[in-house]
Amino acid sequence: MSDWNIEQAEELYGVNRWGAGYFSIGDNGNIKIAPNHRYPDITIDMQEVIDEIKSEGIEFPAVIRFHDILRSQVEIINETFQKVIKEADYNGEYSGVFPIKVNQMREVVEEIMDAGEPYNYGLEAGSKPELMAVLAYNDNPDALTILNGYKDKDYLTLALLGRQLRRKMIIVIEKYSELEMLIPLAKKLGVEPMIGLRSKMMVRSSGKWAGSSGDRAKFGLSIAEILNVVERLRQEDMLHCAKLLHFHIGSQLSDIRKIKEAVTEGARLYAKLVQEGVPLEYLDIGGGLGIDYDGTSSTTDSSRNYSTEEYVADVVWGIKQICDLEKVKHPNIVSESGRAMTAHHSCVVTNIVGEIKPAGTTFDVSPTDDEHILVKNMRELYLSGDQYHPQERYNDAAGYKQNAYEAFKLGILSLPEMARLDTMYWQILADIHHSLDEENQFIQELEELEDMLASQYLCNFSIFQSAADTWAIGQVLPIVPLARLNEKPEVRCSIVDITCDSDGKLSKYIEGTEISDNIPMHSLNKGEDYHVGLFLTGAYQDVMGDMHNLFGRLTEVHVYCHDDEPGDFYIEEVVPGTSAEKVLQTMQYNTESMAKTIKKQIDRQVRKGSLAPREGVRWTNFYEKCLAGSTYLSVD
Repeated sequence: MSDWNIEQAEELYGVNRWGAGYFSIGDNGNIKIAPNHRYPDITIDMQEVIDEIKSEGIEFPAVIRFHDILRSQVEIINETFQKVIKEADYNGEYSGVFPIKVNQMREVVEEIMDAGEPYNYGLEAGSKPELMAVLAYNDNPDALTILNGYKDKDYLTLALLGRQLRRKMIIVIEKYSELEMLIPLAKKLGVEPMIGLRSKMMVRSSGKWAGSSGDRAKFGLSIAEILNVVERLRQEDMLHCAKLLHFHIGSQLSDIRKIKEAVTEGARLYAKLVQEGVPLEYLDIGGGLGIDYDGTSSTTDSSRNYSTEEYVADVVWGIKQICDLEKVKHPNIVSESGRAMTAHHSCVVTNIVGEIKPAGTTFDVSPTDDEHILVKNMRELYLSGDQYHPQERYNDAAGYKQNAYEAFKLGILSLPEMARLDTMYWQILADIHHSLDEENQFIQELEELEDMLASQYLCNFSIFQSAADTWAIGQVLPIVPLARLNEKPEVRCSIVDITCDSDGKLSKYIEGTEISDNIPMHSLNKGEDYHVGLFLTGAYQDVMGDMHNLFGRLTEVHVYCHDDEPGDFYIEEVVPGTSAEKVLQTMQYNTESMAKTIKKQIDRQVRKGSLAPREGVRWTNFYEKCLAGSTYLSVD
């Protein structure tokens, strides 16, 4: 291990670059977590967390939540806004909300509300079920509840119930027809609503969510529609109900210049509406505060070229400048940052259950008396060593392999001949790759060898359940071994899951400051667990996973830091993953009937004498045990 150190591991995996101060590599080669931003010296060794999880009999894969990181992120966004507002002599307040669509898990919402209570931090909902949740969980009368999304009568009635409960519940009008429903409903129920207007922004974002803004945006009112809403409210003597202007140009905003441009447009529209007599109090800048997933601090889709402090400063100073020029009172600032609040607090930890090696098959390649000339040619190349230039040897091997494939299709080569030829082909490629020097390693054909020879590490989880964005939109998430980082990782590999789907794999990896098709990891030691972590999964991944192949939700482990506890942490709660029985019931299977059917079939075999009675009981119990058990692989 003398040719490898922690600095090189950091350069390879970039933990400090994307870890936001929460994650690092310890001197012992294990991932370390400093979950409380106020006490950065209190650190948790991830391997110790894994050891305690295993000692409690909890099987992997599992989601590990560091709830102190959630609290830290809530505190940081609120205190940063408060600090900049004071420095800028800004006359409004910050009234942030968490959009629960990012992570609707009850324990996440509860933690955010508890951490945000001193700051009157609120919630945002975009559907009836989400509204039902925020009605129950945001009971702070001084915190905002922002209601976005398309609305029907029941949605609006629930919102008016919130007003009856004396909540600051703002109904954001997405289209004019919603106002047509709201006005008679509010008058019928005798409830005065708080109304927000969502602007369809002219500024266009960039990246995966560029369609959130511009003329073809799904949500929002044009300037003409906003003025029509204002006029209708005047006619109904309800203009005083208009409290908020909202805009949103997209999620994961990577370029601070787009944010500045949007703030300028939004603040200008806010000021002009106030000058028209609209008594607005809040300017809601929406979400979009990005996460530096790949650690490059750039404008790539998986990064951002600004800090949280820069983001807040540009928002506050940008609004202040426009409002001062327009001689309009500074609005209270609302933001709906969700990804930045939750992404870092959660990671998926899985164990490697196998390795698939292209060149790892053992087969007897000894010559036979009557073997085909193609096999003889490949053997000559196989035994040639460094007699040929690497490129020539590679080209010849590829040619023989293609000719053999065609011959096999025509029935010319036998199965053993094809097996011998294929085994020698992969060994030749491995020999070429190991022998490359600086002069030859950049030859185009030979550059492909690294990817061709990369192993596949089989991980005990489902991409579709635990990392849906990597498959759906090509999101890059950091994946890192959790231990042995003081050892040089010498196996290039890609990560594949246990679903029977060819898309069940991670196709992009953070390697240094580049994105690669595979990544170095350590060789697997027989009888020794090897765990990897998929990080920054707290936003969207927790709630967007599906049940492809009937793999259910993972077991969750909630970890808190505490400097009086061994290892400076304790496990506060374990939420069991979805059992096979629950997954099947979700898909409308009657598992009780299934168990009875299997028992009847076993009993029939017992009566026929095909099974001994005791054996029949064991099979029945085993089936029922599997129904109650995990959907993932059990590794004994």
